[in-house]
Amino acid sequence: MPAETTPFSQGDSLKGKILIAMPDMADPRFSHGVIVMLEHGPDGAMGVMINKPLEAVQFSDLLDQLEIKVTAPDIENYPVYFGGPVEIGRGFVLHSRDLLLAHSLVLPPIGITTSLDMLGRLAQGKGPEKSLFCLGYTGWTAGQLDEEIKQNAWLHAPLKADVLFNVPVEKRWDAAMALVGIDPDHLSAVSGHA
Repeated sequence: MPAETTPFSQGDSLKGKILIAMPDMADPRFSHGVIVMLEHGPDGAMGVMINKPLEAVQFSDLLDQLEIKVTAPDIENYPVYFGGPVEIGRGFVLHSRDLLLAHSLVLPPIGITTSLDMLGRLAQGKGPEKSLFCLGYTGWTAGQLDEEIKQNAWLHAPLKADVLFNVPVEKRWDAAMALVGIDPDHLSAVSGHA
């Protein structure tokens, strides 16, 4: 009896890693994108982009729409990021692990929470020490991301909280590239084959 082969193993999973768009990314929505991978398995993948601010969206306006009372003094300056084109109304708080709620997902070294309770805590200035808020997510069907990686569209790197919380947004792509030891100026858009 022949052994069954599995095209995808848990060792192949990019869950809990950073996905980095190659410089020649054709889709402008993902140009120079840095994505925190929340899921990656045989049924597909999903993640949230952390370096595309939504300039026209104010966090305080979202809180008003959700009828969440704001008492934090600096909430006007809290940025909102384009997490991806899927379910653009769905919010994700990526945060330090000093505050984890019952529904928080832990992807060391960070937590991810989607509950209104976390938004309420942020609005009151009682949220985690470090956080960022993304609207929408990026999704791939079964095998789609793996195929895009084979086509030289993405690189991946370890997830480092420093890139999310301590690097200015305009430098996050460069910082993510540095995690894999790559100088973007030396990248070729053509993949080699042996």
